[in-house]
Amino acid sequence: MQKGNVAMVTALVLINVQRGTVNETAQRLLEVDGVAEVYSVTGEYDLVTLLRFQNYEDLASVVTDHMLKITTITQTHTLMGFKCFSRADLQQAWDLGVE
Repeated sequence: MQKGNVAMVTALVLINVQRGTVNETAQRLLEVDGVAEVYSVTGEYDLVTLLRFQNYEDLASVVTDHMLKITTITQTHTLMGFKCFSRADLQQAWDLGVE
């Protein structure tokens, strides 16, 4: 991922938490450096966390160290982002060649 000219490492972490601890866990996650956003969701998982870092080592530290210290988290599934598609990218594609 790129933010300006700086390459970014982006990951989504799908999280299960102990019953009744969604809000508490989300707040604790937001205190962790690199956690950009936390969403409560329906379905198989309770929370989805968007992580953004300058390098993979920071990502590894958050997922394997900081998240493990949050005792209300019962399970995680980490997805690495390869390429970001956004509305801005779509608009730029349509604007090519248009004056």
